[in-house]
Amino acid sequence: MTNAKILVVEDEAIVAKDLQHRLIKFGYTVSAIASSGEEAINKAVEICPDIVLMDIKLKGSMDGIEAAQEIYKRLDIPVIYLTAYADEKTLERAKITEPFGYILKHFKEKELQINIEITLTKHGLERQLKVNQKWLDALLRSIGDGVIASDLKELVIFMNPVAENLTGWKQEEACGRNSSEVFNIANAETHNPIESPIIKVLQDGIIVSLPAETILIAKDGAERPIDDSAAPIKDDKDNITGAVLVFRDITEHKRAIEARKKQIEQEQLVIQWEEINQLKNDFLNLVSHELRSPLSNMKMMIQMIQLSPGTEEAQRYLQLMDSECDRELGLINDLLDLQRLESSSYPVITPDALVLQQWILWVIEPFQIRVQEHQQTLQLNLPSNLPPLFSDGISLERILVELLNNACKYTPAGGEINLSVHHNSSETPAKTIITTSNSAEIPITELPQIFEKFYRIPNADIWNQGGSGLGLPIVQKLVEQLQGNIQVESGNGWTTFTLTLTDL
Repeated sequence: MTNAKILVVEDEAIVAKDLQHRLIKFGYTVSAIASSGEEAINKAVEICPDIVLMDIKLKGSMDGIEAAQEIYKRLDIPVIYLTAYADEKTLERAKITEPFGYILKHFKEKELQINIEITLTKHGLERQLKVNQKWLDALLRSIGDGVIASDLKELVIFMNPVAENLTGWKQEEACGRNSSEVFNIANAETHNPIESPIIKVLQDGIIVSLPAETILIAKDGAERPIDDSAAPIKDDKDNITGAVLVFRDITEHKRAIEARKKQIEQEQLVIQWEEINQLKNDFLNLVSHELRSPLSNMKMMIQMIQLSPGTEEAQRYLQLMDSECDRELGLINDLLDLQRLESSSYPVITPDALVLQQWILWVIEPFQIRVQEHQQTLQLNLPSNLPPLFSDGISLERILVELLNNACKYTPAGGEINLSVHHNSSETPAKTIITTSNSAEIPITELPQIFEKFYRIPNADIWNQGGSGLGLPIVQKLVEQLQGNIQVESGNGWTTFTLTLTDL
């Protein structure tokens, strides 16, 4: 290292000048020459040399060893002793000051140069190492996570302030203690102790994370939920020399999660309330129309009967009143059935072996007269080799009656209604498929809402048909109870409902 500034401390003027001449010849700069310990300290503070060549025996009350110790402590400047003294006592004193070299006088020039170069290089590396250590120490102390380092024996060798705060242990009292004593962790629910992750890290040499719901029990007994991971510390030959544990207090994080969870629950409650209010409004609209209208009709009929009692016209009004009462009872029964289906309080299904060739004929019998009255045609496709279907006859009858009832209501005069059944044994489990079709097309845009409560197709009154909008929702719930599936398609002037069932 040429142009290095050197302070020479030598009380013999001739020796000092000779040394200066040699150093200049090597390419160094002799910034100053001091003859006493006090002067050496003052010159070092003033010029801040790169290295000090120090004689041990100096004039005055302070010798070279004391002066070197002060210079190194104040300025971190490396010192090489140049002395004629090699006795044991002097050498032991000199060693305490950690000199970078100890050269006996009458040395060779090359020996001096080599010692100076080695000292300058070594000191440069040590200074860089100290800078790196300070930087690392500042980094570890400033990060928001707790850091604990241990050696191979699981003994604590470092803790940053965050770790001190969370564990309740100061670094000076924790160092040398087993890491499990300082980093005391347990399960949050059972409070059973959890093995320190440092142990597994040192055993397996892998990164280890804590299990969920882990708490840190501080020295004073305070408990905090934490999250952490531990990793091995390795040297440049990939040998494990210790472990480092990084952990954080997640109390606020858990509070934030709980707060968000409550917020979501509240938002869901608001949505549910909005749905309930909408359902209530739909129900009130239905009641205002479907209940009030028949009651008004019945009141009018009663008044007409009072005006003409015992006549044929009075008898007709009584029949109309009976029909309106049936309509009201049907609406109320539908409401009650749907409520029971949605609350799972509907009667328990009782599977039975249904012989479909006979059973379906019995179900559709009441519709034969109805379709004739409306000049409609009911076509039945019922294979003779259908196996029995193990299902609940009451629920399945209600489903078919609702589907056929809708088909009869909305199929125009002269239109067709088709009912077909087939069995698919190629699938596992085998499926029975029942299809109803009628020649009245529902707009395809309305199909996604067809099974919603109180929903009615817009302009349904062009067919002069009333309805509560509860029949198809009841059908869907009953199909779910039978563990089946129902789909609806519409196009080319037809609407088709396909019911797929398996044995219960």
